[in-house]
Amino acid sequence: MLTSLGCPAAGVALRADGTPGPEKCSEEALKTMRILRMHVSDAADVELDANQIGARPITLYEGPVESVLDGSLGTLEPITRLYGRVWTTGPQVVIRYYEAKPPDGDTVPICAVARLGDGQLRKRPESKPGTAIIEFSNASVFVVDAFR
Repeated sequence: MLTSLGCPAAGVALRADGTPGPEKCSEEALKTMRILRMHVSDAADVELDANQIGARPITLYEGPVESVLDGSLGTLEPITRLYGRVWTTGPQVVIRYYEAKPPDGDTVPICAVARLGDGQLRKRPESKPGTAIIEFSNASVFVVDAFR
């Protein structure tokens, strides 16, 4: 699904700790976010994995992820699907979103990241390589104009 709009996630340079390095948002995503009234720092709650809603703890796997908005983000309504990529190599999970699919709309490019305060996207020590066990199934998703 991520390659349908030319998702750059596959070519992201990794830092020494295995986390993804800086990445620009496409001009198409920036334009789309303006149309959808999504501004940098706008946030909404999100279920991190559509297959593990409400579970505690959850296991995230390195690679593609499908998340679900719990609230509105710009003109995107709750239950919009967010498609992105999970990196589990570093001490904390990194999730970048590249696409959104509203319930009755087409898939569009976006740039957003999942965040949760107090280090709560930190992997549990029992996480195996390529996975991240985290305490909660939900987090916040924040609109960005570039991935840092």
